[in-house]
Amino acid sequence: MSSAFFYEDLLAHGILKPLTAVLEGMVVKEGAENFVTPQGTSSIVKHYLKESVILLLGFQNFLCLTLHGSSDNTGADIFYDRQVTHIYLRDGKWEVCVNTGSSDQFDVVILTMPVPQILQLQGDIVNLINKSQRQQLESVSYSSRYALGLFYEAGTQIDVPWAAQYISNNPCIRFISIDNKKRNIESPDIGPSVVVHTSVSFGTEYLECDKEKVQQLILDHLKEIMPQLPVPASIKCQRWRYSQVTKAFPGNPGQITLHAKPFLVCGGDGFTHSNFDGCIDSATSIVEVLKSSL
Repeated sequence: MSSAFFYEDLLAHGILKPLTAVLEGMVVKEGAENFVTPQGTSSIVKHYLKESVILLLGFQNFLCLTLHGSSDNTGADIFYDRQVTHIYLRDGKWEVCVNTGSSDQFDVVILTMPVPQILQLQGDIVNLINKSQRQQLESVSYSSRYALGLFYEAGTQIDVPWAAQYISNNPCIRFISIDNKKRNIESPDIGPSVVVHTSVSFGTEYLECDKEKVQQLILDHLKEIMPQLPVPASIKCQRWRYSQVTKAFPGNPGQITLHAKPFLVCGGDGFTHSNFDGCIDSATSIVEVLKSSL
């Protein structure tokens, strides 16, 4: 199944729309098409959860999903803030333990968190990763950066001629987006929000620093770039330790299978590359090996 199928499906359901907003400084490759998700990238996940019939554990940011085609039409029981800590093989099933102290058993486990977090898992999974696989997993690397969100009350005006801008001459900030303008969902009833991404060099230098101090540094640089920016109602600073893959698993296989029966597989952008097409490539390769194991 090609990536075109997924784009056509998401466009048909209005989850993706062509990007029409002005993005200053963006380098556009010849023949490339760009899209936005008016309701956010989580709307892609929600769309496919409605059609899901498999189990997925260990999403980035420690999201755990049990997918079963539930009667409430979500297709999943979703558990947030659950960090998977141990995976054991028990009587032909996987026992998965999380940081809350609870555990459950599953027939299939798919791990799509960043590769360094896979290597931190304890239990029987440690012995399932052979020496060669471990060396290859350890070779996967990511860039790091910070993301800052500024949220405003309804009716606040942010008067700039662009919806997003790539910054090339600032030691801290790389990207600024007026998010509602970029998504083309401006409304007098919804307050605007501004999203700021730092450069990789800034993110690496300040990765282990106090987040509140880093937030103020970013705000100081933002004020230099946008001196007329209104005072936000709230601010959220996010340390993005695993931002984008800089070196993927050798050969970009999309997945590696650690155990066939019961099925335990690792996937995600660490096994392809960090964009939507990379996610599709990994997902389809996981589905193919899962089908062959059933």
